[in-house]
Amino acid sequence: MKALFLSLGLAALCAPAFAAVTITSPANGATVSSPFTLSATASACSSQPIVSMGYSFDSSAANTFFTGASVLTQVAGTTGAHVLHVKSWGNQGASCVTNVTITIGTASTGVSGSTTNVVVSSPANGATVGTPFSLVASGTLCQGQSIGAFGYSFDSSASTIYVNGQAVNAQVSGPAGSHVLHIKSWGPNNAACDTDLTVNIAAASTSTSGPTIPSNAIAVQGIQNLGTWTEAFDTGITTGGATSSGIMGLVTSPTLSGSARKFVTTYSNYGGERYWANFGADTAATNFVYDTYIYLASPINDIANVEMDMNQVMANGQTVIFGFQCDGWSMTWDYTANTGTIASPADHWLHSNQTCNPQSWATNTWHHVQVSYSRDNSGNVTYKSVWFDGKEQDLNDTAFSAFALGWGSSLITNLQIDGMTALPGTATVYLDKMTVYRW
Repeated sequence: MKALFLSLGLAALCAPAFAAVTITSPANGATVSSPFTLSATASACSSQPIVSMGYSFDSSAANTFFTGASVLTQVAGTTGAHVLHVKSWGNQGASCVTNVTITIGTASTGVSGSTTNVVVSSPANGATVGTPFSLVASGTLCQGQSIGAFGYSFDSSASTIYVNGQAVNAQVSGPAGSHVLHIKSWGPNNAACDTDLTVNIAAASTSTSGPTIPSNAIAVQGIQNLGTWTEAFDTGITTGGATSSGIMGLVTSPTLSGSARKFVTTYSNYGGERYWANFGADTAATNFVYDTYIYLASPINDIANVEMDMNQVMANGQTVIFGFQCDGWSMTWDYTANTGTIASPADHWLHSNQTCNPQSWATNTWHHVQVSYSRDNSGNVTYKSVWFDGKEQDLNDTAFSAFALGWGSSLITNLQIDGMTALPGTATVYLDKMTVYRW
């Protein structure tokens, strides 16, 4: 077969072109305090509908992302002159940017407590909660100004999570123990308010039960050791100048089973390298568990996505793509869908409501990833759950994911590593104890 995986156009974000971002605040050349209000909208990017926006400072590769075609948030930065890059991305990978020059003056100290009408509905002050727990809060005024953004942080941490609008309803994770939770709000003219409460976070569940696999399931084990592994640049990445290359081979360290497969990927301009192996054929099976251990060698600061897929050719000759990835842009587990038809396919990544960010994975250690999914005879795929290091995250997402690719009968697994910056980068990843169960 000439190609063993459909090139997914959303595999990476693209380099700036045809900027269509309108910034209402701050003005170009303005002097602002920190944090300051960023308000911007985008109508299209290279004629593509906008799916997300973001910003970065100067030459930093660290982007902050927001879903949708507008952003209203509080931005913190260091004192001095800066170039603020306000970005937008289209639904087919186009990337646009508008730059403004600002000078950040002395940081605002803000105001605490009584100057805001913020009400926290959950959790209650002094409550014992699990992780993640629900944070529900709302309000309209901060120092007499209409609230435009919320945020929250723990204890003395400088890391604040921002949420646009006059309400926040979020799932918050934190370390076990007693904490002060700061619920923050901001007005458009640098008003800053803070409502604090104490929470006690109970230790997270350490259940390692994993997905249920029936006794009659067929298991293909040690897939990392197969001699059918091949690699190629993902041509679905439409970034101008995107490149990648990869080398791979079996190693005895680090390993869990005595033999792991090592992948060294080099990329630039958001390029991504795809590795795949054919491990059999079965047109009848409709239930699957993808089970592997993955090891990210330090550093991982330029890894955008870790993609772990499986493909099956059904009895009707159509190929079902069980695409699944940990998305460092949206910080979610993503799955693929054919949003068009068999005759006119439109392959897209869809975000689940479960969080995942490869940048937060502990480096130089083995992580256990198990994904449970099934399909019907029409190619509708239900992604049931993902287990990461023994902790289950419910997905329960169903999407049509059948494509007429003309492949012969086969079962294929894929690993893809995508770069996060335009700068050249290298990632070293290992797979071990790779097993696919089917029934």
